[in-house]
Amino acid sequence: MQICEIFHSVQGEGIDIGLPTLFVRTSGCNLRCEWCDTKYAWEGGEDIEVEKIKEKLDEIECQRVCITGGEPLLQEDTLELINILLPSYEISIETNGSMDISDLIDKDLRISMDYKTPSSNMQEKMREDNLEVLRSQDQLKFVISNRDDYEFSVDILKKFSPKCEVIFQTEEDYDINELAESVLEDDIEVRVLPQLHKIIWGDKEGV
Repeated sequence: MQICEIFHSVQGEGIDIGLPTLFVRTSGCNLRCEWCDTKYAWEGGEDIEVEKIKEKLDEIECQRVCITGGEPLLQEDTLELINILLPSYEISIETNGSMDISDLIDKDLRISMDYKTPSSNMQEKMREDNLEVLRSQDQLKFVISNRDDYEFSVDILKKFSPKCEVIFQTEEDYDINELAESVLEDDIEVRVLPQLHKIIWGDKEGV
């Protein structure tokens, strides 16, 4: 697999926010979101066999693994890595919403799927059929940069009524107070969350 980095941190996003987690960040992405904060993972990386990845993870006392990117579903060995890790680790996989997730839904893991908002300029790349198969254990994340993103996200929820947990996460330039007030005013059943790792360490790699 093409790996950008493997590191130990706390989960900065989603319903596992704050929990110690091992991260496997794959290289390569098929999207080019305007506000992407991991552009360094778009290309390059080191070719590491899945068994070696597990060996690296086994060296650290943590049983929670997040496979992220880039876009991990671009890599043909991602499912093999999941199968190797599943007996020993609690796994989540972060995917950008443009890839078919049907091969994941029979796995005992959490799918954390983005649905790109208009400020990303990638919303046309989203697969609406993925919204139909997300399970209660999964999560759906919208990154909100402005009011248009907010209204777009609310419309998607009304149209598809996903079964999973929903996260509204602010992009750095958008006031989380404003987002929280909008959610309360409109009575939207979502979690409003920041990016915790940036609050702790700022905008840097490997956290």
